[in-house]
This record gives sequence, C-alpha cells and structure tokens, in this order.
Amino acid sequence: MKVKATIAYNGTKFYGSQVQDKKVTVNGTLQNVLKSMGIVGKIEASGRTDRGVHATGQVIDFEVPEFWSDTKKLLEIINFKLPTSIRVRKIELTNDDFHARYGATRRVYRYILKEGDSNPFEDEFITFVDKIDIDSLRDAIKLFEGTHDFKQFYKTGSDNKTTVRTIYKTRVYQYKGLTVLYFEANGFLRSQIRLMVAMLLGINDEKLSLEDLQDQLTCKRKIAIKPAPSNGLYLAKIFYS
Repeated sequence: MKVKATIAYNGTKFYGSQVQDKKVTVNGTLQNVLKSMGIVGKIEASGRTDRGVHATGQVIDFEVPEFWSDTKKLLEIINFKLPTSIRVRKIELTNDDFHARYGATRRVYRYILKEGDSNPFEDEFITFVDKIDIDSLRDAIKLFEGTHDFKQFYKTGSDNKTTVRTIYKTRVYQYKGLTVLYFEANGFLRSQIRLMVAMLLGINDEKLSLEDLQDQLTCKRKIAIKPAPSNGLYLAKIFYS
C-alpha cells in the first residue's frame, strides 16, 4: 500500500531534507523511524529543502505493509518515535501511481520578515531587518509573476533540465507583526526563492532598484547577491491536480 503524508519540520535541526551520508536530515530521520516499524523503502518528497529551511506542508509518499492500514495508529506511532523537530500532520492512503514530486502541480513558499533586532526566541524562524518598506516590496515582488528563465536566480549543481519556471501568484502581507512574502509557482530551482528575496531586500534597503531586478530577471545583466538567510523560508503547501 502507498500512503501520502503531510509533514512539518524545524529546518534548523537538519542538513536539509534529502538523505546524505553521515548527516542528520529530515528524510534520513524519517526513514530510520519507518525502518524500526518494519516499513522499508525510499521516501519520495514533493521537493528538497536546503539546510535551515522549514516546512509546514511538505508532502511525502512511501509504501507500507498491509498491517499498517490503520493510518491513524500509524501517524500516532511515527510521531511518538520522531524527534519533536519533525511532526507528521496527516497520513492518508493513496493510489499506487501517486508520486509526491512528479504529481505536484503547484508549490507555495512563504518567507517571514520582522522589523527590528533579533532575539533568541525567534531568530531560528524569522529573518530580522532594520526596516520594512511594504510598498516597495509589493511593487517589486509583482515583477516575478509570469513565466521567466530564472537561470540567474538559482544555485548551480542541480540536475534541472530547464531553468524556466512560472510564478502564478505573489503577495506581501502583514500578520501579527510579521511581514510575509508569498510565492506560488509550478516549481522552484535550488535557492531560487532565497535569491529572489535577497533582491527584494536590496530594493527594500534602497541598495537596488526595480530596474536592477528587471535586468536580472530578463538576463540582461547579473547582479552579485547572496541568498537571503534560510531561517525565514517555509515550504507551506503542495497542490495536486
């Protein structure tokens, strides 16, 4: 049987989601727990997250023996065995042809900002900035919408066949003292969102302009920027047709 699970995790505790030798990762931790329950085989995820990136709605799939058909009990035991830095939010039986990665049609990420000085209670989960110009951020983020070649907005070393992606929706909104950057697309390249956020923060700080963003987006010229910190980024939701 195949199950679909929605999980959340604190990315600061892991070297990313993908299994790596001698590294503590999200999928590696999950696979060790499942193995202890007689569930063997590879976990398929909707996508990878880098070291320090969090998730509230990551989706995975894996095969389970028939004796684990009680998904409620399965969820309870997995969560009991997992560290508190990972929680399985939901488990449901699915079709054998379901694939968490290849079946995904849209992915949603949120990036969380807060104005002011950092503090030890929020620093792992929020990127702090000196000031927030909400109007500048809203004007700038809209330029990312549409279909573009993001070859100047990703880290090399991945196996993508194309760097073209379609961003369907962006938003900037405020919630309980936080500023949230919202990105919804058919997919994202490695570190793409963190590089886009870095560009937005440069505009927010008046160090970069809308013209700079447009030039980089249309590949007219490349501006050297470092990715925004990973601690503010969250994989929020995966859509399936």
